[in-house]
Amino acid sequence: MTDRYDTGRTAVLLVDPYNDFLSEGGKLWSRLAPVADEVGLLRNLRTVVDAARTAGLVVAFVPHRRYEEGDYVGWDHPNPTQRKARRLRLFARDSWGGEFHPDFQPRPGDLRIAEHWAQSGFANTDLDCRLKQHGVTHVILIGLLANTCIESTGRFAMELGYHVTLVTDATAAFSADMLRAAHELNGPTYAHAIVTTAELVHTLSG
Repeated sequence: MTDRYDTGRTAVLLVDPYNDFLSEGGKLWSRLAPVADEVGLLRNLRTVVDAARTAGLVVAFVPHRRYEEGDYVGWDHPNPTQRKARRLRLFARDSWGGEFHPDFQPRPGDLRIAEHWAQSGFANTDLDCRLKQHGVTHVILIGLLANTCIESTGRFAMELGYHVTLVTDATAAFSADMLRAAHELNGPTYAHAIVTTAELVHTLSG
């Protein structure tokens, strides 16, 4: 791995670390668990976040819209994931499923970004503004899902001029094929670096 990260200009974007995704009993955990367990998702998420904080990187929580009654009603064309969110009441506000996993709680100095309504953490949020105000030029994406919010956020980041790193085992998808497509087929079209957790931590510690 040749990419290097200026700690004053790099942020880890932790996308959608909700109980509904990451915790036993969460609405989507049973679908995610086979791939998440295979890649060691929870362990690797903890490792990346800890390494980022130790290295002095910005940590930004990039959360999906938490469902509220009335969301998407009257919309002209909600997308398929928005229709599913309404049906399942995903990440419902004021519910356990809509809380962040206990291992991933914002700390003083972390950024908590406005909720995104679709898949990109940049679209219609304050993410770009707040990263720029912190002098960030490089973003490292972790969290969920690899082929939706991670990919959309990463592509948008590239279009805005950021250096983009994907961490293959600090994300997951609902199938191995979806995960492979996100990293092997689509990732190389926009990401500057595609690495494992171990490779990233080695670079940050060096």
